[in-house]
Amino acid sequence: MNDYILFDLDGTLTDPKVGITTCVQYALASFGIEESDPNKLTPFIGPPLKDSFMEFYDFDEEKAETAVEKYRERFKDTGIFENEIYEGIPELIRKLKGNKKKLAVASSKPTVFVERILEHFDIRRYFDVVVGSELDGRRTDKAEVVAEALRQLYGEDAEDIEKKKQNTLMVGDRKFDVKGAKDEGVVSVAVTYGYGPMDELKIAKPDYIVRSVAELEKLLLRGTEKTAAEPPLSKALYVLVPVLIYYFVREIGANIGYFILNYMAVNLPASAVSAMIYFNEMGEPEGITGNGVALMSGLAFLTAGIVTWKFFAKEELGKAKEALTLRHALLKTPLAYACMAVGTLGIALGLNFLYDLLRITYNSASYQQTSEMQYAAAIPVGLLLNGLLVPVAEELMFRGVLYNRMKKYMTYLPAIALSALCFGIYHQNLVQGSYAFFMGCIIAYFYECFGRFHVPVIAHAISNISAYVLTVWTMRTDFVPQWWQCILLLAIGVGGFAVCWQMRNPKMESGDSEPKQ
Repeated sequence: MNDYILFDLDGTLTDPKVGITTCVQYALASFGIEESDPNKLTPFIGPPLKDSFMEFYDFDEEKAETAVEKYRERFKDTGIFENEIYEGIPELIRKLKGNKKKLAVASSKPTVFVERILEHFDIRRYFDVVVGSELDGRRTDKAEVVAEALRQLYGEDAEDIEKKKQNTLMVGDRKFDVKGAKDEGVVSVAVTYGYGPMDELKIAKPDYIVRSVAELEKLLLRGTEKTAAEPPLSKALYVLVPVLIYYFVREIGANIGYFILNYMAVNLPASAVSAMIYFNEMGEPEGITGNGVALMSGLAFLTAGIVTWKFFAKEELGKAKEALTLRHALLKTPLAYACMAVGTLGIALGLNFLYDLLRITYNSASYQQTSEMQYAAAIPVGLLLNGLLVPVAEELMFRGVLYNRMKKYMTYLPAIALSALCFGIYHQNLVQGSYAFFMGCIIAYFYECFGRFHVPVIAHAISNISAYVLTVWTMRTDFVPQWWQCILLLAIGVGGFAVCWQMRNPKMESGDSEPKQ
């Protein structure tokens, strides 16, 4: 829960551009420096004024202090009110107080000015603590401001400081706000509607990045939504009915493929369809080849995928993307993608080697029957089916719909396990089912870490293609896996997974996931 929330002022609660830039122009003019473009002065919004004059105009310390005095000469009575409160902020502040949040303002602006601005916009009464810098130049570093705000917010004799810090957020628009939060060990939230460039914020690495007041509200108030209690049966139907529809539609698609093959067998010359249908010596159709089975499967998954996307997944993926975007540190670097690919490949091949070495695949009659049908098609056809159609269709259902719906009633770790269990049961044999469970857990975790739907599709495709190529290779050669190869592959896979684990957003592990109903 976000029990304590600190806000920066400029660029977070209010838009002070006109007042600050005009007062900077006034101060510069006193030194004979004319700056006609106020947009060039927006970097002054946020950091301490003295530091900005020294950084942007090469003033020495004495000259910078004089410039600050000239700035305040105009600001104290005029510039202070050349300011606007961001749309939606008053409503957000009232909602936070209505949900018993303790609020503070932590600004590098002098406290006396902060107080007057908050009073001017009639929101001072909502804040328990207001802390800024001092007019004599003390407490201008943001970490010092945050530390003092926390001291006052928690109380002099506060207990369980570390626990309280875990439930504290600092909201700001500049890297200084992020650094101040990190120095004090509290969660940092960066807003992009202020004056901090996105590149600056990404380098600062806040825990969360939000792009609007509306997104900020969702982040700060998540978990407080009051929803009507749903009976367990209603929840179960909401989660599982799409899976049953998916399975039913997939069977319809397979039957459509079967009817198409029957039509081809009756109406087309045997030479034209021999790749998909067996004919006897009399020229009569006797059975379906591996390519024919692949055609049926392809139509099955294509039909199921289209129906799932249209009626379930499109909406669920949109909601999930919006929710996951609130998390900063969604993995997106080339290294993260490489580790995801290596981790998936290593674990997929390692598990296949393990199953062969333990003779699990050879002792399952149902798997052998499924395998004979699955690998009888031409290799390009098999790769298209298992590397594209199956991953897209199954991910739309099991991660796009099932996993995301489960997260509405539980945190993401149980949702990963339960969705993977359903994915395993769906495969209807012990070998593929247990393999699907393990890979389903890995794929869903990568989805949570990266926050983009193409990631589970890619991971699923890597898993399927690696298993397909390995099986075709072993069927055509005398290759026998060795234990050292199995262990090495699993170690590589776990290593890739571990690197992604280290790069993940640590807030994922706090249990602060999606709102529970």
